[in-house]
Amino acid sequence: MHEHEAIARLQRGDIAGLEELVRRHQYQAVRAATLITRDRATAEDVVQSAFLRIVSSIQQFDASRPFGPWFMRIVVNDTLKELQRRDRQTTLDAQDADGRAALDALPSDEIGPEQLLAQGETREAVAHALGQLTPLQRVAVVQRYYLGMSEAEMAQRGGTSHGAVKLRLFGARERLRKLLGPLWNESAQSNEEKLI
Repeated sequence: MHEHEAIARLQRGDIAGLEELVRRHQYQAVRAATLITRDRATAEDVVQSAFLRIVSSIQQFDASRPFGPWFMRIVVNDTLKELQRRDRQTTLDAQDADGRAALDALPSDEIGPEQLLAQGETREAVAHALGQLTPLQRVAVVQRYYLGMSEAEMAQRGGTSHGAVKLRLFGARERLRKLLGPLWNESAQSNEEKLI
């Protein structure tokens, strides 16, 4: 079944159309939500709720447009709301521990032990650095670098100005550069030693 057919079925009230949409978009949605929340279980809950919500709001969807970006906007917005709710209820220490565990749970390709160790250390450093960003900065990083959205798309879908998007990305990149600078310096030094 094609995506357009699945959407049409869902708009006619046939819940079977949802299965195809879940199959096509669940992995990317959960991955994006996990990168933002740093908690795989929370991300899965957010995405599941988003899929259930589209059943009732699918009539608002313009079938001439692509479904993926519309759905990802819902997921990102719901993820931000969940973070705001969670931030009022938990401490930052608990979130840091969850963030490292969540990114470690993401699937990776089979590689050798040395590369696996380096990848794990890098993943942990990136997870920790992402955790130091504000939720809006994390969303901007995920949308731009994981989902591949342009700044114009981010502004349009987020209901904000292009300048606000640029400011969030600039702030996020500057903060990440400071936080991950030691990691990049170690990596460059390690590569130089291999050449010698």
